[in-house]
Amino acid sequence: MPGSRASVFGEAEDFQAALSADGVAGLLVTSRGQFRARLTQIRLDGWRLAAIEEEQPRIAFVAVPADMVLVSFPIGGGPSPVWAGMEIRNGEMITLGPGQRLHASTLGSSRWGALQAPDQQLIDYGRVLSGVGFVVPPVARWRPPRAAVRQLRDLHRAAIRMAEARVGALTDLQAAHGLEQQLLGALIECLSEGAEAETATDRRHRDILARFEDLLVAEPSLPLVNICAGLGVSDRSLRECCKKHLGAGPGRYRYLRAMQHVHRALRTGNSGTASVSGVAAQYGFRGPGRFATRYRALYGELPSATLRRASRPGVAELTLGRRRVKFL
Repeated sequence: MPGSRASVFGEAEDFQAALSADGVAGLLVTSRGQFRARLTQIRLDGWRLAAIEEEQPRIAFVAVPADMVLVSFPIGGGPSPVWAGMEIRNGEMITLGPGQRLHASTLGSSRWGALQAPDQQLIDYGRVLSGVGFVVPPVARWRPPRAAVRQLRDLHRAAIRMAEARVGALTDLQAAHGLEQQLLGALIECLSEGAEAETATDRRHRDILARFEDLLVAEPSLPLVNICAGLGVSDRSLRECCKKHLGAGPGRYRYLRAMQHVHRALRTGNSGTASVSGVAAQYGFRGPGRFATRYRALYGELPSATLRRASRPGVAELTLGRRRVKFL
């Protein structure tokens, strides 16, 4: 059923959860400060659209759904995330094929748009229009004709504004289908030329980092030398991959992930049954004093203060005029 919602976020894990259906499997904030993000989402019959505004640097791990193509582009003149080491400038876009896994990072504030389209629908429609086989590469940056990318962005912007201004505007099946058809034609036009597919080396690096992510989930405290052995790469190669795709070395990335896990556990914990030292030790941190100092430097408060505070929702529905935007 078509629908839309607009949300604002004060916690990274709530933002990541809202994007999980779009393939965002993890989100790691990489700097100190209060997290802030705004997200508008539209669900059509088979397509999904989103407009995202973020304030803090972060690294996201993305796993594109198996039957979808993910398309992203800058909006509003602001910077866009760096996808798999590729910078996307105004007038450009990136496509990620079904099942692809990669990291996307930001260096600060960013504004970007995204849409997901069924891959088989793109293939079938593209073949009809071109008369030849139509294939979307696993990961590719595109520089479409100006008129084509402008049309796609205009359709995306109009749909987002409509969703924010009028709650029920996109619940009509006929209207939703018409929007899908317009988006489909504009997207095929954008993908008619100007593709820059990732190199074999870039694809190998992306695969290494996806398996690195799997190892960190399975064994968070595994020594770096064992991680390299498990991945079948040298320490130098892993560091080069991380620097290009994550903007941080493997040690720093693993440290921030562990800190985030502690923060989440403390934020949702019960001060009567949980202890800071116990939670910290669970994620490999020893030395309560040193840990508390590092935690405060990253989150602006002592871990004991986080634990004492009652859990609070990180998502607030965005009120537009007198209407509350939510999924219908």
